[in-house]
Amino acid sequence: MTSRITRITLSQHRLPLDPPFPASWDSCPRRAFPATIVRVEDSEGRVGIGSGDAMYGFDDYRDLFLGADPLDLARHSAVLENLNFHAGRPWPLDVALWDLAGKILGKPCWQMAGGRSSRVRAYASSGVHRSLEGMARWAEHAVARGFPALKVRFGRASLADDLAALAAVREAAGEDIELMVDCNQGWRMPWDTQAPWNADEALAAIRQLEPYRVYWVEEPLHRGDYAGHAQLRKHAGVRIAGGEMTRDAHEFAALLAHDCLDVYQPDVVCTLGMEGARRLAAQVESHGRVFTPHTWGNGIGLAANLHVVAGAGNAPFVEFPYDPPEWTPARRDFPLTQPIDIDAQGFVELGNAPGLGIELDETVLVSTSSTGSRYV
Repeated sequence: MTSRITRITLSQHRLPLDPPFPASWDSCPRRAFPATIVRVEDSEGRVGIGSGDAMYGFDDYRDLFLGADPLDLARHSAVLENLNFHAGRPWPLDVALWDLAGKILGKPCWQMAGGRSSRVRAYASSGVHRSLEGMARWAEHAVARGFPALKVRFGRASLADDLAALAAVREAAGEDIELMVDCNQGWRMPWDTQAPWNADEALAAIRQLEPYRVYWVEEPLHRGDYAGHAQLRKHAGVRIAGGEMTRDAHEFAALLAHDCLDVYQPDVVCTLGMEGARRLAAQVESHGRVFTPHTWGNGIGLAANLHVVAGAGNAPFVEFPYDPPEWTPARRDFPLTQPIDIDAQGFVELGNAPGLGIELDETVLVSTSSTGSRYV
């Protein structure tokens, strides 16, 4: 007899951060790291886990899944796509359903997604606006750890300051390491009312990156500026990346139709889920472009993104948030018994365990239990 979904639970957790994490995109240092854990249980007692968005508003829609076949992933994805309008971003549930399906089938999620590889190479993604000396030390450390590529985040007081940080990283990392730049123009924090660059401003900035041999420029424009992105791709001479906060499948279809991006970066716990991302990866590849997700949440979301890429994509690198001492795998992955990390060559090995291949640390989850999802 086919198993059925019997229970869906959500719990909130917050890890105190001391020292705080001064995220470059936020207006004040983050003193806590929240995580919402989603658990889906079937009639045989198996449990799938997901995490990502806080899932506020989901409680009214549990009945759409209870009693359903947990393996009907396409149906669940379609329901979640509808809920994406009605109740925020419910995609952590899709991740939990994939984890549960893997446990039912006895397969790792990367095999379910396409089965291309069990490992993915990572790039170190910075999150702190350090001094020039601090950026150089970060680059040296990340290269010594085995990362083959590094991403520098712009957004300092001036473009000149950003370029100086990029120059410091290039000098410290050497010429054999790939560098990416994240301009963070594609979305805004709630408090940030500054207008994003237009295509001419972005192109002028990109021209100044040329001496540093940048592998891609991420989010140089607002995510909805299709004409501007197409213009940049035509004239910039460097790969254009984006899609981190693009919400719907039809928006990605528009980006593809307008030939906006070289690199597509949806985060499966914020957009499309694992099922939708698997389909998008095939579409992106059919257009000769690269699918490699954004991923700046905890290790559950990181694992979900890695499994989709390993199974369905052909990315040269996948984002790996890494900016110690404020942002480490241990902090990022606090809900898990074992943090996700790279090997000496910069690869993350996903293995053959069913589902996502990760396990919750129930003791830590009890000690970090919270009533909300806040960074302060």
